Amino acid sequence: MSRRARPLPPWLAHALRAQRGPVPWSAVVRGALSAGPLLLAAVLAGRATLGVVAAIAAMLAGINDRPGSRRSSVHRIGVPALAGAAGVLGGTYAGDHLGAVPLTLVLTLLGLVAGGLCAIGPVASAAGTQVLVATAVGAGMPLPESAGQRALAFLAGAAWLLVLRLALPTPGSLAGDFRFDGERAAVAGVYDAIAGLLDAVGTDHALARRAALTAALDQAQDALTGPRLRRYASSSAERRLHAQYAAALPLAEAATALAWAGEAVPARAGEGPRRLAAAVRGGTHTGPLPAPSRSAPALRALDDALLHAAEAFDRGKENRNLHARRRTLRDRVRAGLGAGGREYGLRVALCFGAAAGVAQALHHARWYGQHTHWYWLPATAVFLVKPDLGPLVSRVLCRAAGTVLGALVFAGFAAVLPRPEGLVALVAVSGALIPVATRHFAAQTAVVTVLVLALVMVGGEPQASVGRIGETLLACAIVLVAGHLPMPGQRGGGVRSRLTAAADAATAYLTHVLGEAGTQADGDPDAPRAVRWTLRREAYRTLAEARGAVALTAAELPALARHAQGADHVVTTLEQLVDATTACAVHLDDTGRLTPQHTARLTELLDTLAGERHHTGLRVPEAAAVPALAG
Repeated sequence: MSRRARPLPPWLAHALRAQRGPVPWSAVVRGALSAGPLLLAAVLAGRATLGVVAAIAAMLAGINDRPGSRRSSVHRIGVPALAGAAGVLGGTYAGDHLGAVPLTLVLTLLGLVAGGLCAIGPVASAAGTQVLVATAVGAGMPLPESAGQRALAFLAGAAWLLVLRLALPTPGSLAGDFRFDGERAAVAGVYDAIAGLLDAVGTDHALARRAALTAALDQAQDALTGPRLRRYASSSAERRLHAQYAAALPLAEAATALAWAGEAVPARAGEGPRRLAAAVRGGTHTGPLPAPSRSAPALRALDDALLHAAEAFDRGKENRNLHARRRTLRDRVRAGLGAGGREYGLRVALCFGAAAGVAQALHHARWYGQHTHWYWLPATAVFLVKPDLGPLVSRVLCRAAGTVLGALVFAGFAAVLPRPEGLVALVAVSGALIPVATRHFAAQTAVVTVLVLALVMVGGEPQASVGRIGETLLACAIVLVAGHLPMPGQRGGGVRSRLTAAADAATAYLTHVLGEAGTQADGDPDAPRAVRWTLRREAYRTLAEARGAVALTAAELPALARHAQGADHVVTTLEQLVDATTACAVHLDDTGRLTPQHTARLTELLDTLAGERHHTGLRVPEAAAVPALAG
């Protein structure tokens, strides 16, 4: 009898896992046209060192150049670029005027602030990371230019990549106005996800398909709510996309209710959303939709939503309410100063400050040799301490392996390539590979290592592959030790803050839906649903964020993973509660009252959450409040 192979530990399985998907050719083209041409232009102008700074900025902007709309890319690339320029400016001044000890203290304090910012959201996380990396580069890469010139060069490099992102069309997405190809793809993805969920109703795949629908709605919402010069959409194409997105919300609600019921639906149910998705992609009319099936409240809701969507597609009237969460400055400050922000800020400050201090000691001990560049160690520590790049041990393993591979590859190329033209070509090729390499942290590290080593050699630094490997391994050791040290307060602050946000959002959604029961019973068919849809989007979004945080922590070593023990059960219960609430909302729209099945399921879920409250501290309604809230 053969022994069954033991599964890999989560931290090792995560290190070996890579994302899959089609090659993002448009991003590859932008990468090839960003850092390499900038460096070439600077070399031809006799300002190679400024070209190095601009190319580093373009590289960092390329890492933030993720799929989405052009409008959202302004925020996703521009905000970190501004933070990076400020980091270059401040780092240069600090490196020129402060001694080793004061400089280390300043960098440690900056790590504390930037670490707290990273808890606010993905854009803030990218900005916090980039300001730390740019500060280390400004302080540890002495160049002949002034601080202001370096900051302007950094901004120019990031701006060049952003211009490419805004100006170049996406291949294969030229239907209609190509400026909105990202929005169009995101909205079409929502309808495809609805069809996928309808196909999976009554099967074991329904939960995964509902999670995919949540991700598609999040992506579409982000694509449509980027920064704009005018308050509302200014073109007919964008207004039509807004209307098409809004028409998907009642469809998603009905599909979720059907998945909650678990009863088989007609095979043709998914055909309507698929035709709507094709109409979004091609900018065409929907054509005939499948015949209705109105045997149950959720099926009647689905049919009504399809008819409403067909009307919205034909008329294209703008829906100005995208049901996105409104986060005030107070909300952001609270997130940064909350449990997750404090814990991460302390961790970043410790790692960044220790790496900077060690780098300063090695620099003054002449460990680096004749050159004075000591930025690599603290910059590496910044990337290693970022939790959104994977579990801690996984990040360390991938960073070490990627740096060794990248340094060896570069050493081989540096021995045969002519200078500087060969190195410039290597920078261009590496820039093109970054969008593909972002699928795995080790691959991204290897490509970035080749690119940065080529850049600094063009800027006058001697070949230092062996030294970079040693510094990377030292940074890995610092972060690995610091990541497992006890910190003031309770551990797992990031998971707890996500769970609290998800529980609060689920509670607000449940309270609102059950509070609508009285309105529906009074016969008010025109009761506004905008608030409900906004609360539902917030509940599902925060649940997805909590699920990601829990999965990330669960893949850590046992010393860290234990702080998230039981959190996955809480998230699952909250997901079931929000699904049940959605089913209640659909049923209330149809009949104006809840069935005993609905109230029993809500009571059961609230009792389950109440039993877990003693170790989670979550605030949820009492089960006894369900009949009262339902009227």
